[in-house]
Amino acid sequence: MTPLPVVSPGSDKSLYNIGVVARMTGISLATLRAWERRYRFPDSERTAGGHRLYSEREILRLRWVKQRIGEGMQTAQAIQALKYQESTGQLILAEARPEPTEAQKLAIPAAHIHLYEERLVTALISQKFEEADAILGDALAASSPDDLILTLIAPAFAKIGQAWEAGTLNVAVEHLATNYLRQRLLLWMASAPPPKSIRPIVLACAPDEWHEGGLLILSALLRRRRFPVDYLGQAVPLPDLAAFVRESRPSLVVLTAMTENSALQMIEWPHWLPEAVQTGKPPIAYGGRIFALQPEWRLRMAGAYLGDDLRTGLDNLERILAQSS
Repeated sequence: MTPLPVVSPGSDKSLYNIGVVARMTGISLATLRAWERRYRFPDSERTAGGHRLYSEREILRLRWVKQRIGEGMQTAQAIQALKYQESTGQLILAEARPEPTEAQKLAIPAAHIHLYEERLVTALISQKFEEADAILGDALAASSPDDLILTLIAPAFAKIGQAWEAGTLNVAVEHLATNYLRQRLLLWMASAPPPKSIRPIVLACAPDEWHEGGLLILSALLRRRRFPVDYLGQAVPLPDLAAFVRESRPSLVVLTAMTENSALQMIEWPHWLPEAVQTGKPPIAYGGRIFALQPEWRLRMAGAYLGDDLRTGLDNLERILAQSS
């Protein structure tokens, strides 16, 4: 199994130019430059051409300071309070979701999101990752990561996979492009708000199932809704899954399979987790392309079917959790 890269919320890559940051935070360009000049805040990196680039963590820090100013603090005091809380380990930067401006609401009409999707896929296949960064930055200025995951990242994953299946994209480029998207999802997971105080949700691909895009997207969306997750990823053997579930006592287990071969192995899960069958604890849910395209497979699979798409799956997961609590 290929290990997931370790991502720290404090080490986000600098991806966003100052114009995008201004739109995302509602802080003007002039103010951002003035704060950097007077207070050495926010922190930014410079491109070879001298342009400022900011990380997602800096965006969260800016929003924190802006909120304190809105509560009546002076700018210098708000920045000093931020740095003091960071130095004492008391600061938790949970992503705010401010009400978008009218300009932001109009920036990416739903009917035009496919234009961003096409540009993003083209940039990734062409291995133009700085261009991909800029496309995501522009899109994120008018949307939340949650919406972007569903309307841009998920379709991009699907298109890249379809190009590989059609033989128009080789494995090396497919891996490079999807790894870029995986890294972006991991960054958004790392910057999600603190998790709720419940047992984690375990997410795992069926044995011999290496297509993890949908499961990783679902994991990111759950994490951003403040659900704790244990993401096990690709090709998890059922004996190992059962041992992990018994040890971690999760609130829910999610399994996915994309092909007949992986689904055939996944339907054996009750043999390894008989207590879950007998007691319903933890609930076992499942999904994946094979179950959407060939509904007869659902008759062979124990557990709760999540649905044919990610939005439905996410809603059904929350319903299952509410019923089992």
